[in-house]
Amino acid sequence: MHTVLQQLVNGLSLGSIYALLALGYTMVYGIIKLINFAHGDIYMLGAFWGYYVINQWHFSFWPALISAMIFCALAGVIIEYLAYRPLRNSPRIAALITAIGVSFLLENGMSYLFSSNVRSFPQAIAVKQYHLGSVTISNIQLLILVVSIVLMILLQLIIKETKMGKAMRAVSVDADAAQLIGINIDRTISFTFALGSALAGAAGVLIGLYYNSIDPLMGMTPGIKAFVAAVLGGIGLIPGAALGGFVIGLIETAVQALGFSAFKDAVVYAVLILILLVRPAGILGKNVKEKV
Repeated sequence: MHTVLQQLVNGLSLGSIYALLALGYTMVYGIIKLINFAHGDIYMLGAFWGYYVINQWHFSFWPALISAMIFCALAGVIIEYLAYRPLRNSPRIAALITAIGVSFLLENGMSYLFSSNVRSFPQAIAVKQYHLGSVTISNIQLLILVVSIVLMILLQLIIKETKMGKAMRAVSVDADAAQLIGINIDRTISFTFALGSALAGAAGVLIGLYYNSIDPLMGMTPGIKAFVAAVLGGIGLIPGAALGGFVIGLIETAVQALGFSAFKDAVVYAVLILILLVRPAGILGKNVKEKV
């Protein structure tokens, strides 16, 4: 029972990071039906921004987190404007290939500019351990979980209660009809990219604080796992992305606890194959029949 509870805590902390990343995937897909494979590298940019402002400008944790979210939001808007907007009316495969190209550009560009060496993320918050019975939880794990949940709640409020959130929902249902009633499609899509990228930036700073190391290729594997989480929960559904992120985090920590750390990535990809075979719409998704 001790091991199960401890791994549950670890899995929820890791899963909250995947959930933040998966939300970006699912929002972009819901709006323009694009799998933005560069999203994991936005997370990497957020981690590097946090590293820079804490080391060079001596920011504390909270200003570093907020500034990373703003920086990544701007990066997401620029990427959408330069790379995806010109291809909006092109076949989906063109946009998908472009997304992969943007991912490689960010990874190799950062490697060229800052080298591919692993850097130690500054310890902006002193680590403290709390013992709840036989379970040990750190203040960093609590911080990650609380910040992630707060950001998810704020995202839900933005989408449900704000004018721009209503515009996002309208565009996701029918972009042409939304445009007819006066919604600015370009602005709505840019806002969606900004929102998703801000969450990825926050995740980058949080994971840097958690693992104390960052590198230019750090976004590749978590990005793919977050995509798996989005598909698992139901791609295009915000609650589904959050649920999928937590499930993937719990699965990964469970595999590690069983002594199969070398196979933790393989198990996640096996989950993707299984969900596509058994329930392609995801846990919370509904199968929709297309009329001919």
